[in-house]
Amino acid sequence: MNVQVLGISVDHVPCLKAWADSLGGITYPLLSDFWPHGKVAKKYGVLRTEGYTERAIFILDKVGIIRYIDIHDIEDQPSNEVLLDEIRKISPEKFKGNDILPKDENLPHGGVIMYCTQWCPDCRRARIWLKEKNIPYTEVDITTNFTAARQVRSWGNGSQITPTFDIDGTIILDFDEEALSKTLLK
Repeated sequence: MNVQVLGISVDHVPCLKAWADSLGGITYPLLSDFWPHGKVAKKYGVLRTEGYTERAIFILDKVGIIRYIDIHDIEDQPSNEVLLDEIRKISPEKFKGNDILPKDENLPHGGVIMYCTQWCPDCRRARIWLKEKNIPYTEVDITTNFTAARQVRSWGNGSQITPTFDIDGTIILDFDEEALSKTLLK
């Protein structure tokens, strides 16, 4: 697609390495905006007074013009489809007739299905909770399954909330222990 993804954080390099390792590695460079603290984030208007940043995505064209900005809740992940559409808008001639998204995948049905991401802290907590309760479940990563990502956004009224649970047709958004207990530990 002739694009480069970069991650940038106000954390120091060892922290970024530990985060990437906790995800099993990532495929794009991570940059540290640690010193002077948040200089880049401040220029982009996403440095909070508390010293950390908003979760933000900026798409720049080849000459450095910002073409897209998405600032969203720290726990939510933006739709890859939306981002790909925005990238296509920058150079539409390169994508005519090219469908770069995978075909729709079938989603599992029945039992406990957890739609999640590898990086989401609530997803990690949910995995531990389910394991402690000896509850079998099927995990679907919405970062690699676009059909699942669309379904999660549908259940979340446009928001991509993780984890989202489908328990025999009962939908529970986010890691809500009380709702999960009522549904699973009857």
